[in-house]
Amino acid sequence: MGPDGVPSQSVPWRKVLWEGQPFPDNYVDQRFLEELRRNEGIRQYRYWAVVKEAGFVGQQLSCVAVFITLWLYMEQGLLAPETLLWTSLMSALLGYGLYQALTSQTKSCSENRTHLADSQSAALFLSFTFGFSPVLKTLTESVSTDTVYAMSALMLLAHLVSFPYAHPSPPGSLSLNAALFASVCLASRLPGTLHTFAMLTCALLVFALWPCLLQRLRENAPGQFTGVCAGVCVGGVGGLGSQSLGGAVLLSLALVSVTLICPLLLVRLQRHKDNIHGPWDEAEIQEDLSHFLH
Repeated sequence: MGPDGVPSQSVPWRKVLWEGQPFPDNYVDQRFLEELRRNEGIRQYRYWAVVKEAGFVGQQLSCVAVFITLWLYMEQGLLAPETLLWTSLMSALLGYGLYQALTSQTKSCSENRTHLADSQSAALFLSFTFGFSPVLKTLTESVSTDTVYAMSALMLLAHLVSFPYAHPSPPGSLSLNAALFASVCLASRLPGTLHTFAMLTCALLVFALWPCLLQRLRENAPGQFTGVCAGVCVGGVGGLGSQSLGGAVLLSLALVSVTLICPLLLVRLQRHKDNIHGPWDEAEIQEDLSHFLH
């Protein structure tokens, strides 16, 4: 026995549990740290690649700003609902054509949806929305305006937080429902029924259909994707600046923080990452056990 009550090295220690050994239960030999592994499988980020991915977050924030700007214009009577409807219709047709063109490049068997089915879905949504617009217009009459604005702000924030930025096509149910709820609240404060219908149609275009098209651009046209995100951000700042200079400044600071500063912090902090792995980790079964599940 050694001076610490540990058997001498003439008795080899084995890392087994099924046989008795003259060693304490917590004994390890000098080879314990030989299996130490640091930062195994750590992904190394590049700054501009992270900035490009963060552009999706920035453009979604700008989409919310664009939607609020359109609502402000309609509330002030500076934008006619007919103009917004026709603009939304033309944008939807152009976006649908571009989406189909991008889809045809990587079409799979699960994407054999016909144009007729898409037209039927669009007609069904527009019919129901137009029919229920009088109801939605009076939905929040008994609620104070301050409460409606607070609920709308909270729901738009929930939309941004819960939005599936990694795979936004289709948008997540929580994110989409929060955005549509905020849209209904804001649309109910507009002057007429047609205003409500136009605002809800625009909300579907911005919060439901636009992310799907942008995801196609990110997959099939990454160069154009970056330019589109930058254009949406500029449009959001410019539109909000036409209504509130302070709001445009805050949006600009948020965009700079999200798309430039946060990626820089992520890349800089990567060098301080220190994950260790070794024999103390939980055992992982590497054998393929799928044949036992049939």
